[in-house]
Amino acid sequence: MEFSEIDILQIEEKGLSTQEVERQIQIFERGNIKVDIQQAATLGNGISAYSFEEQKKFIQKFEDKKEHLNLLKFVPASGAATRMFKAFHNFAAEYNPENSLRDYLDRKGDKSLQLFFEKIEKLPFYEEASKKAKENHTDFSEKSNREKHLILVKTMLYEKGLGLSDLPKGLVPFHQYNDYTATAFEEHLHSGAKYLSVNGVTKLHFTVAKGDKEKFEKEFENIKQRVEEATDSRFEISYSYQDPKTDTIAVDKENKPFRDEDNKIFFRPGGHGALIENLNQQEADLIFIKNIDNVVVATNLPKVVEMKKMLGGKLIALQEQVFEYMQNLDGGNNSEAKLDEIAEFVENELFVKITSTFAKFTGEEKTQYLCKKLDRPLRVCGMVKNEGEPGGGPFLVKNEDGEISLQIIEGAQIDKDNSEQMEILNDSTHFNPVDIACSLKNHKGESFDLHNYVDENMSFIADKTKNGKPLKALERPGLWNGGMAYWNTVFVEVPVETFNPVKTVADLLKPSHQAK
Repeated sequence: MEFSEIDILQIEEKGLSTQEVERQIQIFERGNIKVDIQQAATLGNGISAYSFEEQKKFIQKFEDKKEHLNLLKFVPASGAATRMFKAFHNFAAEYNPENSLRDYLDRKGDKSLQLFFEKIEKLPFYEEASKKAKENHTDFSEKSNREKHLILVKTMLYEKGLGLSDLPKGLVPFHQYNDYTATAFEEHLHSGAKYLSVNGVTKLHFTVAKGDKEKFEKEFENIKQRVEEATDSRFEISYSYQDPKTDTIAVDKENKPFRDEDNKIFFRPGGHGALIENLNQQEADLIFIKNIDNVVVATNLPKVVEMKKMLGGKLIALQEQVFEYMQNLDGGNNSEAKLDEIAEFVENELFVKITSTFAKFTGEEKTQYLCKKLDRPLRVCGMVKNEGEPGGGPFLVKNEDGEISLQIIEGAQIDKDNSEQMEILNDSTHFNPVDIACSLKNHKGESFDLHNYVDENMSFIADKTKNGKPLKALERPGLWNGGMAYWNTVFVEVPVETFNPVKTVADLLKPSHQAK
């Protein structure tokens, strides 16, 4: 690939090299590599379910250990609210209030849009939007209901009104309480304080889009007194951006660099998989990961907090055993019985398949093999029963080396033309709510370099457009997909009520998001 001097300068300014860009172009030429799912992870086959008494033991383990740990909540929060309001942008642009609203809704066939108009008054920002609409339209009360609906939608969306669609998703009001509305950002503070607080301090890290950090900081100043008084906790909040050097090149249909109107190479953010860099910079002992839009109202919080503690306790229990075995292996001179015991733990507790030739290894070979299997970042992932919500799922996957391990796989990674793969997909019973407790340090207290545990083959090519022109975009291996492919992974069933994402505005009208 020939790059001009201007191209090379642009590439280097992004912190990239021409070799890295050429590597990315080769991925476009190669095309997507479909994963080889062997089985769906199900209860008893990759997913563990614990009794009430067992859960209590893990919760107690977490409570006993947390005061001695540096705990952190890591929240990907760079998403804009634009997609959340997509149907409403279309409505604002298309709807003519001289025509029937019912006809428009029936023609669109969008159930979320229908629900929105049926229960619009229950939205957390309805009262503020109504007030602003009346300020901007002095004759608002005299208008027809169809005109009022159109004005309200535009008032919610745009700058002269509330400007919600221009906000980061985390700063959109999600819940209406008696005397205030709470954003998703605020709800993360409330929930975090319930299980993360150590010596009265709760630590959270938000990955945000450039230009949004100040908005989050301003929101925190506005709510700080209220939240700290309600939680009896002080908050240490840090932020980071998606590093420009994790951006990926876009190409045209010929796999040549896509160029913008100024003839510059067009780079795009590499998806949430790029956040492995942000996660890699965190120094905490135990990190909980949850998406910005997955929050609950205060009355539903106790169950969520309980499950967080359970996942944390399970992680600590596994970590203690891993560290003990790693110290055994470091010390050497382990008996055959001890090596077999460790191998059994790897296979039964971490669900990592031990090679069939293990029994023929020498003691030294067994030690090295087991060290390689154990000495990895560790994560415990909550999984919920599949009730039709979109999202990736837990599977047993075979990699290029023939190793089978537990992975979180997105539907787009599965070969839809392969009937056997589709049959396995259809057998799946659970999906991934992104509810993760993880440990990024080894038994010596050293941080793993998370880049070493990414499966680059799990990158994904997607069709996009820019200024009406088609292009191909490269998504880096997803943060909890290929970004964590070589971690040790354990799946645990958690109740579906702990999963309450907000993908569209209408999701805010579900009972789980109604505080009153």
